[in-house]
Amino acid sequence: MDWWLMLVPFVAVLLDMLAGDPACLPHPVRAVGRLADMVERRVRGYGSSVRMGALAAGLVVLPVAVVVWGLCALPVAGALATLYFAYAGLALGSLLKEGEAALAAVQHGTLEEARHAVGMLVSRDTSAMNRDELYRSLAESVSENSNDGFVAPFFYLVLGGPVVLWVYKAVSTLDSMWGYRTGRWASFGCAAARLDDVLAYVPARITAFFMLAAARLMLVPTAFDLRGTWRRAASDAGLMDSPNAGWPMAMAAWLLSRRMGGPAVYDGVTVNKPLLGPVTGVWRAEDIRMLLRLVRLSCVLGAWGLWLLALWLHAAL
Repeated sequence: MDWWLMLVPFVAVLLDMLAGDPACLPHPVRAVGRLADMVERRVRGYGSSVRMGALAAGLVVLPVAVVVWGLCALPVAGALATLYFAYAGLALGSLLKEGEAALAAVQHGTLEEARHAVGMLVSRDTSAMNRDELYRSLAESVSENSNDGFVAPFFYLVLGGPVVLWVYKAVSTLDSMWGYRTGRWASFGCAAARLDDVLAYVPARITAFFMLAAARLMLVPTAFDLRGTWRRAASDAGLMDSPNAGWPMAMAAWLLSRRMGGPAVYDGVTVNKPLLGPVTGVWRAEDIRMLLRLVRLSCVLGAWGLWLLALWLHAAL
């Protein structure tokens, strides 16, 4: 059995939970972002069509896979590279830390401080938000990123090791940079967005499942109606443009009986997102704290479940 499958995912989760993303260390995602900017500038000189966007995505993802594979294959340093790329691909620790910091700013800081703190976590414009909108935006970001930042990367880590993990991370980074439906990205970013939809399809539903399981362990009342809560979350998730983002968001909304969705401003354009969760239910500080606990436990359960399943499948095959 491959040694990384037995040990590396477990150690990577521990490092992520304990250390997060230390500011003193360079992070591969930033390198992927710089590569994406460089490739985009070069490729756009030949056009901004869907085909050119697909070419640009390939010119980012392929070098990332080759570099990670090459470093992990080194005779001695490869073991450390394998562990580092596994750890660096997970972002639960930093998500929880930044979520708690943003919560403190919204609850206790000035409105400008709160807008800035939440704005660091979301892509929407927070400059005119009130505190209710800031709480809602924070809840949406934390719940959605439980999949994008942890469950999906861990899923691909146990599926195929650090190389497959970083293929997913590269695609996810491109989606966050290029995957918009308006303006200059409508065609160019289409391929990256669709590829991210495909890769995140299974992990998003796994995230929702373990969120429901965690809520049951936490004795959240709505979690005792397993079928009903799953059915309502699945129905709301289908309202979103993305086939995946709505799953963790809708599940969190129904479990905590709070509303998500509604108007949000992106690049000066107001987008009316589908409403998720019960008709009433305004987010407050105590709800965000409960959500952070729910995300922490659900991600830990998800990691254990996926790790044990991968070990069993590897041994069986």
